[in-house]
Amino acid sequence: MALLLVLLAPNASSSSPSPDVAGAPTAFARRDIPPDYLRWYLDAAQTCPGLSWAVLAGIGKTESDHGRSTQPGVHSGQNYAGAGGPMQFLAATFAAYAVDGDNDGRADRYDPADAIYTAARYLCANGAGQGGDHLRAAIYAYNHSDTYVAGVLALAAKYAAPTASTRGQTAVRAALRWLGTPYAWGGGNASGPTRGSAQGADTIGFDCSGLTLYAWAQAGIHLDRIAADQYHDGPHVPRDQLAPGDLLFFAHDPNNPASIHHVALYLGNGRMIHAPQTGDVVRISTFTGDPYREREYTGAVRPGAPTP
Repeated sequence: MALLLVLLAPNASSSSPSPDVAGAPTAFARRDIPPDYLRWYLDAAQTCPGLSWAVLAGIGKTESDHGRSTQPGVHSGQNYAGAGGPMQFLAATFAAYAVDGDNDGRADRYDPADAIYTAARYLCANGAGQGGDHLRAAIYAYNHSDTYVAGVLALAAKYAAPTASTRGQTAVRAALRWLGTPYAWGGGNASGPTRGSAQGADTIGFDCSGLTLYAWAQAGIHLDRIAADQYHDGPHVPRDQLAPGDLLFFAHDPNNPASIHHVALYLGNGRMIHAPQTGDVVRISTFTGDPYREREYTGAVRPGAPTP
């Protein structure tokens, strides 16, 4: 059973945005989370600007299956470590951060509304609203386990429909600025289009990875120069959770990332913006349903998001 320890989060190394899990509840979330719990998660998160309701839901699922667990300490008493209630608080920790979430005049760690609002307050006090590594540190303070952090973030990503992060939006806007720019093999850097090399030596423009490198540089994120290397520049994103700005990768052998030969920026609605090939220009193209792209699609990456 997970524990809640009265410890401040360790110093975080980044103020990057939180994982892209701030959207509306998915169909999976509506099936898995009881309606009253879902309402409390949604409402409690609003007390901490920047904290996703889905992170609270991920903790609630892990700690008590949203109150459905019959393990000792969930509905009364406490577990072997002294934790109790649906969000598994130590009594002293709950007392230090207690919130009367349902306004019934008392704060009770066994009351789901109180426990969820108190969890939001505790996470916020540890910097969760700042996102990125701060969020990871706050979840780690809730339970000192990297596996626990990864599990909560994975659940959060399943519970909330993706919405474009601020940095993802910035990257997309930056790329769109250069629509119509010639493709240049080896062209492009963090400052914009450059003269290419080899067959691109006579052209000023972008190749595919030069465009993505430039776009994400405008959002404050450094990417490697080569498409196959950019595949390792952030956590991988399931296809059903793609959000604008995510990097899409295409390979000669989709099961072998070493064979990646093309990268694009996801634009939304099954489309992407990319620098396709010599003789072409930066353009918006269909991704979903295109037989060639579907056959070679090997995965997606979200730069700037913490790795679960």
